[in-house]
Amino acid sequence: MDKDAVAAVLIEIGTLLELKGENPFKTRAYHNAARTIEALTEPLATIVAEGRLEGIKGIGDALREKITLLVTTGRLPYYDELKASLPPGLLELLQLQSIGPKKVKKMYDELGVDSVASLEAACKAGRVAALDGFGEKSQSKILEAIAFRQQFASRHRLSDALMAAEPILDALRQHPDVIRCSTAGSLRRSKEVIGDIDFLASSRNPQAVLEFFAGQPEVQTVLARGETKASVIVGKGIQADLRVVADDEFASALAYFTGSKEHNIVMRQRAISRGLRLNEYGLFRASSETRDPALRITCPDEESIFKELGLSYIPPELREDQGEFVAAEGNRLPRLIEWTDLRGSLHNHSDWSDGRDTLENIIARAEDLGLSYWAITDHSRASFQANGLDVARLRRQREILRRHNDELANKGHDFRLLTGSEVDILKDGLDFDDEELAQLDVVVASLHVPSSDEAENTRRLIRAAENPWVHMIGHSTGRLLLDRDAYKLDLPALIDACAATGTWIELNAAPARLDMDWRHWHAARDKGVRCVINCDAHRLDHFNWLRLGAGIARKGWLTKADVINTLSLSELRVALLAKRKKMGYA
Repeated sequence: MDKDAVAAVLIEIGTLLELKGENPFKTRAYHNAARTIEALTEPLATIVAEGRLEGIKGIGDALREKITLLVTTGRLPYYDELKASLPPGLLELLQLQSIGPKKVKKMYDELGVDSVASLEAACKAGRVAALDGFGEKSQSKILEAIAFRQQFASRHRLSDALMAAEPILDALRQHPDVIRCSTAGSLRRSKEVIGDIDFLASSRNPQAVLEFFAGQPEVQTVLARGETKASVIVGKGIQADLRVVADDEFASALAYFTGSKEHNIVMRQRAISRGLRLNEYGLFRASSETRDPALRITCPDEESIFKELGLSYIPPELREDQGEFVAAEGNRLPRLIEWTDLRGSLHNHSDWSDGRDTLENIIARAEDLGLSYWAITDHSRASFQANGLDVARLRRQREILRRHNDELANKGHDFRLLTGSEVDILKDGLDFDDEELAQLDVVVASLHVPSSDEAENTRRLIRAAENPWVHMIGHSTGRLLLDRDAYKLDLPALIDACAATGTWIELNAAPARLDMDWRHWHAARDKGVRCVINCDAHRLDHFNWLRLGAGIARKGWLTKADVINTLSLSELRVALLAKRKKMGYA
């Protein structure tokens, strides 16, 4: 096991111990050890092999033995026995919003609740409200959380689908019987939430390809396998379907199975209006549905299909029937941003607040990726649960960042760290005063504790946008995909305020956020609002989210020129001062 897998087991052990009512110091030790393991800067296997676990603070003899066993064997009998001692449904209950281990234990001990189904029944019978410390309000929130979970039971975040799909797609590309292959469906269109993963391949030997697909290491269960299609379960319980077609059908099948349904309807109508028929098998000269090869118009790729229908090529991300046809008819589709256009991220965390990594490791990772800059915007003091920085720590961090930049300059490196803060938007203003914010390169203003009142949330966000030292609004709607709806907000009013003040809006690329939603970016861009694609990184592997954010930006019709962090470092420094100058604070 690597360090992330070991840390995940330690966290689950701590949670299971909480469910059993163990000493809180014992449960906390496992959680603390997990954080320590996650923060290691070298492979855990190396540390274990060299006997250096003993020197790591917070890892005593018992934990050292367990970690060593996990690393060397991949198993831990203590963990297996602990899991077996409790109903498996208890951990599932913890996935519901606003339910922690203490509440789960109380409901299990007093009501026998051991699954989502039994919890729902207990709530509907009013038994949960009768528990000490719960009440009608808590019971109602639990029922809302259950309903929310059931609504999205078969839905998956884009990042989970990509993680499951990419190794399979790479394997298919290397198979000798595969001529061409691609993902399709909502995954190819970069929808933030998807249902199934769709694969498409062309081959003269479909059975060999389907058998190979069903035998991939990522496949957990084979649901069905026929002559041209197989369905399996992969990743975090995601269904994946592979269709295999003849190569002369590949382009039309790819366009058809990519969708969306609304986009496809318009495409078929355009074909009919030209005396043609478009379906998954090809584009035909016919007045009715057909698969007659003699009537097929040769279309070796999707571009050919669009051209035959009088359109410039429409990228998959835009195929939602939301204006792409008018733009494609006039050859006015924008050249969409590529993730390789991005030069850095302006909202990120380090181990100074709730991030996992040191400034030194962040620098090394950013330089390895060839980035030009990386802003350190740790939480402000109001986010105490995230170890937010007070004024003294903020000033000390600012000085240390400057020392790192001096060292980089002395070594002839072009990369730079930018000083910053993710400052909380409080009821009565920002968490730091203007004097402190004025000393920072980058200021992200975020609403972490919203009101239930739409007008209040909107007022607070607009006031933050009107502050001359705030460069951008972070994760503007506060949504957590498949976990939490956006808070109440007049988003058009916020967009107007940002347009008026020159405040940027973040596209937070964290897989659970992808916020602001792609559906609003086209309108925001047209009003002159600039986008910043930020990782909101808390660990080194979150750097990869730049690619995820770029996919959502493409879906929002954004170009390189619409996104601030495509600028060079020198251009960015000018842009960071533009709002202050506009508002007379230069």
